[in-house]
Amino acid sequence: MSAVTWESGNSDDVARTGVMKTPHGDVQTPNFMPVGTRATVKTMDVEDLRTVGAQIVLANTYHLMLRPGEAVVSQLGELHGFMAWDGPILTDSGGYQVLSLNPKISEEGLIFRSTYDGARVELTPERAVAVQETLGSDIAMVLDVPVPLPSPRKAAEEAMARTLRWAERALEAKQRGDRALFGIVQGGAEPDLREQAAKDIAALGFAGFGIGGLAVGETPGERNHALDAAIPQLPPDRVRYVMGLGDTEGMLAAIARGVDLFDCVIPTRLARHGKALTRTGDISIKRAEWVKDDTPLDEVCSCLTCRRHSRGYLRHLYTTSEPLAHRLLTLHNLTYTFDLLQGARAAIDDGHFKDFRRDVVAARVRE
Repeated sequence: MSAVTWESGNSDDVARTGVMKTPHGDVQTPNFMPVGTRATVKTMDVEDLRTVGAQIVLANTYHLMLRPGEAVVSQLGELHGFMAWDGPILTDSGGYQVLSLNPKISEEGLIFRSTYDGARVELTPERAVAVQETLGSDIAMVLDVPVPLPSPRKAAEEAMARTLRWAERALEAKQRGDRALFGIVQGGAEPDLREQAAKDIAALGFAGFGIGGLAVGETPGERNHALDAAIPQLPPDRVRYVMGLGDTEGMLAAIARGVDLFDCVIPTRLARHGKALTRTGDISIKRAEWVKDDTPLDEVCSCLTCRRHSRGYLRHLYTTSEPLAHRLLTLHNLTYTFDLLQGARAAIDDGHFKDFRRDVVAARVRE
């Protein structure tokens, strides 16, 4: 039996709830993973993460293998002990970050220069698995070859085929039976390639499946067509995870297609840029109209930020470059995100997900 399993809950058309069981606890799905790139979600302590409702976090293999190095993390209690988080952790393979460095790509793997000291680094499918097993994450991802969108069909096809070959090597390299390995579906924006990639990766029997190479510049329509092609080919008893997706409308559209798991920097990155996610749309706290505003970011939000502080105070913190602004906006944005996913789960359980999605989207008026 796999170290990570998924148990079905209720369904509303294709949207579904369930429970992902891991060595460090259960995750109610659909759910969202805050991005803890360097074993920390920026400005958040692990107690903050529990407070906002996080059940699982994501850490970045590429950054951690370079600093402080996977051996150091292992010596200090693996990722769970290192960052004092006792819940589930998923690590990405590092391929997406490496590709931004214009690496040399061969059948063997990726060769690139470290962004920290310029040293030559080689990342192969086997090395990606070994690093993640040393880090001790509950879920490791195979090394894949994402392509930017739009990309020529030939490039998407070549990346898809190489991702499959690397996935086979990753499975052979896996050593730890107490940890899980997820495969990744590639195929660019080509529905037929996505369908074939999903069939091929599903046949390898991974514990779960990431759908990669999306949220990288495609239109919502292209992304939805890719999901429509891929998801029916994946085993219904395994987790389906769209990598890098985290906006409200995008997640709801994916949930409607049967997706279970998401990660994205949107809630935390927007917070550091002075943006707040709210039920009625995203707002910039930098705007002068908030100078004397004594209302919270969202009157129905239960987060610490909305319970204690006004828009006027948050604007003051941000415009005077006080670090507290980043923390308070991050607390709010993550609470908004987890409340959204909790609402989606409840709506699926009640058989009203379509109405829930419609009402959420209609209420959000962008700036």
